[in-house]
Amino acid sequence: MRIFAALGLACLVMSAPAVAQERGTLGNGRLFTNDQLGDTHDRWRTGSYVFSHVRGPIGVDPTAQPFGEILEFRLRAEILAPQRGEDGRPYVGALSAGLHTHFAHGSAMFSLGVDVTAVGEQTGLSQFQEAFHRALSMPRPPTASEVPNEVYLSGTAAVTRDYRISDVVSVRPFVSAQTGVEDLLRAGVDVLIGPVGQGDLWLRDVVTGQLYRGVSSGATGVSYLIGADVAAVESSAFLPADQGYVVAETRTRARAGVHWQPAPDISLFYGVTYLSEEFEGQPEGQVLGSLKLNFNF
Repeated sequence: MRIFAALGLACLVMSAPAVAQERGTLGNGRLFTNDQLGDTHDRWRTGSYVFSHVRGPIGVDPTAQPFGEILEFRLRAEILAPQRGEDGRPYVGALSAGLHTHFAHGSAMFSLGVDVTAVGEQTGLSQFQEAFHRALSMPRPPTASEVPNEVYLSGTAAVTRDYRISDVVSVRPFVSAQTGVEDLLRAGVDVLIGPVGQGDLWLRDVVTGQLYRGVSSGATGVSYLIGADVAAVESSAFLPADQGYVVAETRTRARAGVHWQPAPDISLFYGVTYLSEEFEGQPEGQVLGSLKLNFNF
């Protein structure tokens, strides 16, 4: 699996265009996820936020470009916390920055990328969460078990097929691999029903697997997304083996969401995701909620 890290590093050399063509911003994608929008228990994969800035040649189909033409600059923040009164997993604050390229080959869409992830007190996320909870008179988050400071280099690779059943229905099976901060192989499928998002450049949230749009055509209406996947897990820096934590060998996710776009520059997304147990001793899975509001004026 280490080969995927090397493949992701290749994306770095593509930050300069290979041909003389006008390039610029194609779109921005973002997604906020929190268990307060789901099962409300404030535990485990408790919160995350991702922002993606997509650049490439202007006026082309972003889903049909060669390697290196479409670049996604990705920033992520995530908090993972033990359940209060239990020490089933350590507290983790993670910040990452990455560069990914999305390209077509034949009838398949590929993604390769590299991310640098910092964990521990150095990220400032535990202090931020403590201050936020204190300001809202919420219980203090259980940060005593926070993992030590560390920085990880991760590589990711994914391939997706888009089968158009009709103008408003598409089925998207995918496989992906990640190595670095977490080592895993994943396979799954998503179904998109409705006019919104057909033919757009979709990006996948790391935590939930929810699809969010990096480049949008502006089609209006309502679309529904359902999906599921299963992963084989080798290791996770979020559950250090040298501290006695044991990762679950498989993880499953099931998700559903609604994309509503009443106007080309206004959109709303809400989705829910079930995550299965991730470590030995976790008594049950959890449900997260994801939200995106977009107003462009």
